[in-house]
Amino acid sequence: MSQTQAISAAAAGTITLGGDLTVNRLGYGAMRITGKGIWGPPEDKAAALATLRRAVELGVNLIDTADSYGPNISEELIAEALYPYPAGVVVATKGGWERCGPGQWLHNASPKHLTAAVEGSLKRLRVDRIDVYQLHVPDPAVSYDASMETLAKLREQGKIRHVGLSNVTQEHVERGRKIVPIVSVQNRYSFADREWDYLVNYCEQHGIAFMPWAPLGQNRKALEILERIAKELGATTLQVGLAWLLKRSKIMLPIPGTSSPAHVEENIAAAGLELPDAAFKELSSINPPPVSYRG
Repeated sequence: MSQTQAISAAAAGTITLGGDLTVNRLGYGAMRITGKGIWGPPEDKAAALATLRRAVELGVNLIDTADSYGPNISEELIAEALYPYPAGVVVATKGGWERCGPGQWLHNASPKHLTAAVEGSLKRLRVDRIDVYQLHVPDPAVSYDASMETLAKLREQGKIRHVGLSNVTQEHVERGRKIVPIVSVQNRYSFADREWDYLVNYCEQHGIAFMPWAPLGQNRKALEILERIAKELGATTLQVGLAWLLKRSKIMLPIPGTSSPAHVEENIAAAGLELPDAAFKELSSINPPPVSYRG
């Protein structure tokens, strides 16, 4: 068996969302298949489609996207590449952010917008029901409860199977769970960026999947340690960062993204990378100041 054939997201084990959706614990994030600034179509559409298909061939059965990626482009590419979807493939999408230009994001989690966003995602993804629909980010100008009540209503109508949250605090999760069951939380998190450690622990206690984004530490010292361990293991730095996440908690569901079929193979190979306890402890000991992406 060749190395490529041996690579499978199934090596990461599985997690069950909402009691009825079991997926492999290494997914794929489809933000990067759009144009620069997450705006417009990709420079190489054929590569984007090939990346999506290769991910699924290698056992990825959870693909994460959002209507704001493109906008709309990521969802359209997913449907073009994979529809009709292979059995067991779950597409999770998000709403609550709008785009007005490259790298620009606007809050909009109003009931009216979320209702329209779900309808738009249903059409673009060519499905009758979205398996996991996430509030992309709480809107400071809209009642959070009103946003969640809208998603609960859409779930009751059968348009959403399960509800997830993104970019939230523990308070948001607790408040949201009083309105509708929450199956997943997606926040920034890595071995060197553990601001949300307490939220990972909360999700673990309550059987909620945690989808970390930005899986590499941005801190120079952290990257130096990561590079050394990667060299010792004959792996890439991203593979080691993903292996740390997978070992951190059984509810961890990393969703690394790329627009390259070769890179998607490299990422998924992390599912089978065994991180020694000593390396895990060393990476876990890194605790730099919280990351700021504003500079």
